[in-house]
Amino acid sequence: MNVREVTGGREFVVRLDHGADWREELEALAAEEDLAAAWFLGMGAVQDAELWYYDQDDFEYKSARFEEPLEVAGCVGNISLLDGEPFAHTHATLSRRSGQALAGHLDRATVFAGEVYVRELDTSLVREHDEATDLDLWL
Repeated sequence: MNVREVTGGREFVVRLDHGADWREELEALAAEEDLAAAWFLGMGAVQDAELWYYDQDDFEYKSARFEEPLEVAGCVGNISLLDGEPFAHTHATLSRRSGQALAGHLDRATVFAGEVYVRELDTSLVREHDEATDLDLWL
C-alpha cells in the first residue's frame, strides 16, 4: 500500500467551455495553474462520450462510444503527472434520456455544460508503469 498524508491547497470552481473536450479542459486548467496533484468532482451534460473499461485479463482498455446527449450524473478523478504532463484520471457516471446509467473511465466527451470543483493537493503525484497491472499508477 502506498500511503501519504496530504492537505489541500487552492480550490477552484470551473465552468467547462461548451463544445470543448471534458478531460482536456481539466488538463488545460492543471497546466495553466501548475497543478501537480489535485482531486476533482463534477456534473453537467455532454453531447457524446467515449468510456473505457480496463480488461484485467487482457491488460488493455476496451472502448465504448456513445454518440448521443448524456447527463453527467457524477464525475470524479484526480490530476497527476504522466510523462511530465498533467493527466486527468477521470471516471464518470453518465445517464441516457431513459435514465439508464453508463459508467467507466472517461477518455473523451464533448461538453454541453460542465461544472467542476477542483482541490489542489500539497504533494506531487507522478504516474509510472506498474508491472502487476500494466497500468500507469502513482509512485
